Formats: sequence, C-alpha cells, structure tokens
Amino acid sequence: MRKWHRWITVFIGIFMLFIALTGLGSHFAAMYARGSFFEQAQSEGPPRGAPASAAPAAGAATAPATAPTTPPAPSSARQLVGLFHHLHSGEFFGPVGVIISLLAGFALLFFAGSGMWMYLQMYRQRRARNRKELFWK
Repeated sequence: MRKWHRWITVFIGIFMLFIALTGLGSHFAAMYARGSFFEQAQSEGPPRGAPASAAPAAGAATAPATAPTTPPAPSSARQLVGLFHHLHSGEFFGPVGVIISLLAGFALLFFAGSGMWMYLQMYRQRRARNRKELFWK
C-alpha cells in the first residue's frame, strides 16, 4: 500500500496542490464579494424605497410595455469568484482539466483511505510489540 501511496503522490500531488489553492482562492473571493456568489436572484419588483406608481387616469394613454432589461454586468469581485470556480473545477482547461480534477478528487479519497489503512497496520504492529500508545512520539 505504501508503494502505491508514494507513486500516486508523485503524479497527482501537484494537481491536488493546485486544486487546494484554487479552492481557498474561491472561498476568499466569495468572502471578498460579500456573499455575491450565494445571492439569490433579485425580484422583478421596483427597487426598495421607490414610490409606488399611481394608476393611470381614466382615458389616459398607457406607455407600451418595455422589453426586459438585461442584468447588469457582474462586478469584478463576482468575476473573480467565477474565475476561481472555473480553475478549481478544471473547466478553465476544457475536458482534460475536468478529468484531471476528477482524478485528483479520487486520489484524495485514495490517500485518505490508504493513510488510515497504513496507520492501522502500524498500530497493530506496535500493539504486537506491547507498545500501547495511540500516537508515535
């Protein structure tokens, strides 16, 4: 198990470091944007505090319906969150980046499982030698 653990680390370690850094960057960018990443869509009603429009007078012509307005361009903070998300998920690099990101995720699961397995094996060996400590000194 240790042999596999070492070899996979050599090949996937760089990608896992990249994913960890972009994940941190994504969270910090979201905090910088003050939650804009998690905002819900704005309602279509009038802006808060705007006076209610009065009903048109009898016989008065009504204005034609206007086309829906396009949403405002995303702020630079929101663009930063989007950039980090695309880097973190691998979408920025196309299908190959997404596959590498998935492989790094599977490798992370493998490292967690194999690390626990190696720890249990070493712990059992220590118990067989009458060393009862849970952690090594």
